[in-house]
Amino acid sequence: MKKILIFFLVFSTSLIAQKKVEVDLSNPNSAIYTHLYFLQPESYEPEKAATTIYGFEGEEAEDIAIKLKQILDGKGLKVDFSKVPSDTMFSDTTGYKIGNRYVLFPYQMPEVYVERIGGKWYYSPETTKSVNEIYDSVFPWYTEKLHQIIPEIGHKKFLKIELWQYLGLLILIVFCFILFYFLHKIIFYLLRKIQFWIVHISNDKINSSLKKLSRPLVLLVLMWFIQLVLPSLFLDLDVNTFLFLGINIMTTVFWIYVFLKLVQVVMSIYSDYAEGTDSKLDDQLVPILNNFLTGIVVFVGLLKLLTLFGIEPGAVIAGASIGGLAVALASQDTVKNLIGTVMIFLDKPFHIGDWIEAGTVVGTVEKVGFRSTRVRAADTSVYQIPNSSLSEMVVNNKGLRAFRRYTTNLGIRYDTPPELIEAFVNGVRKIIEIHPNTRDEAFNVEFTGFGDSGLLILVNVYFKALDWTTEQSSKHSLHMSILKLAADLGVEFAFPSTTVMIEQFPEKKGPMPNYAIEEKRIQQIMNNITKK
Repeated sequence: MKKILIFFLVFSTSLIAQKKVEVDLSNPNSAIYTHLYFLQPESYEPEKAATTIYGFEGEEAEDIAIKLKQILDGKGLKVDFSKVPSDTMFSDTTGYKIGNRYVLFPYQMPEVYVERIGGKWYYSPETTKSVNEIYDSVFPWYTEKLHQIIPEIGHKKFLKIELWQYLGLLILIVFCFILFYFLHKIIFYLLRKIQFWIVHISNDKINSSLKKLSRPLVLLVLMWFIQLVLPSLFLDLDVNTFLFLGINIMTTVFWIYVFLKLVQVVMSIYSDYAEGTDSKLDDQLVPILNNFLTGIVVFVGLLKLLTLFGIEPGAVIAGASIGGLAVALASQDTVKNLIGTVMIFLDKPFHIGDWIEAGTVVGTVEKVGFRSTRVRAADTSVYQIPNSSLSEMVVNNKGLRAFRRYTTNLGIRYDTPPELIEAFVNGVRKIIEIHPNTRDEAFNVEFTGFGDSGLLILVNVYFKALDWTTEQSSKHSLHMSILKLAADLGVEFAFPSTTVMIEQFPEKKGPMPNYAIEEKRIQQIMNNITKK
């Protein structure tokens, strides 16, 4: 039994050993695998890898094959063969060239691809012709000279990294720290110049935001510098893949941070501008715009992060579009209110602090938010009106009136002599003309009719002050001046009453008051009217 087990073990081992990888150019998967497999240290046969190069032979083809692998390794681009098609007649219908072709990394390196030529798959003639240009763009000019001066001891490995590569990484880190110190000052200075060039506003808040903005910008420059230098160290593919993934993630995070700080700077400048305008509606727009722009930056940044983990950008955008549509359908009221908010800020039917009438709601506008507008009524109660409804209402904005109109009727007794009526009307006109808060060129004071209980004097006046509190104070001073005039002239105000006239009883006097209508006295009273 033991001998039978040993026999089967030796037999299966020999079968495995006999299974050898051969050159196969029948489909994209096999062609790319042939190229990369025969350039691995344990299976290094460059002449077989060179069979994937179309139009070249011998050492020239081998050199192109080696450079192509070095380009992919240098950029940390690791082929996932589970995603590479094995269809002999595979056709790419998504690229700018429709045909039997497959691009290995369409977003990182679209110029490297394989295509079907004469029934077999090779690296395209366009790729092989431009391989030297691609190589020079990936590897810095000093790469070959650097490798020539490395001693033999420097090639000893520890955790897939050679000793000289450890030293190179250390030098790169130290250089980046030194570069950060100088670049931070330079970029902050340039940001200040750009900010002054765009808007001539400067304060501590803006300077603080610019300082915070300059740091991630410096880090982005350093990330670009590291990506430029890193291929020259010829690190292992797995190490490069890990490092480039980390760098790309950090770059995306830094870009998110940069745009968030840029939003803060823009909002700081706009906030200062809004504070300098008469409209308070602009002040309400600052937090709304800030939240909106922040949301867009975070959303786009998260989509970019998803693509770094192998998710196709098209699938991310399609998923985001479908998700956005689903959210929009599920929250139609919220979307309507958001559109209503945009319409309010575009049309500006009212401003913060305006007294408005919207349907049954009458009050002062206190706040315009994303979803609703807050209006405080005269009794201090608060109404929350959805912006979608408010944008469709007929809004009577009393805050936009040029003046506040005030109309009242003064009723005086029927037995007032015509001379006093005329003097009283002229006196009220003079009071209005000299009043500090009324328009002296547009008012009406006229004897307009006969009421049930008195003679009617129409007073139609316009106050210059637009706020409600000042209007009431102006009414108070106007009324007091009219009352004093009436008292001085002896004019009495009528009120609803019933008078029984008894004139034929002896020793009884009629109810007629004794009016003083001397012209000199009336003129003296008119001259005594002063500004109250």
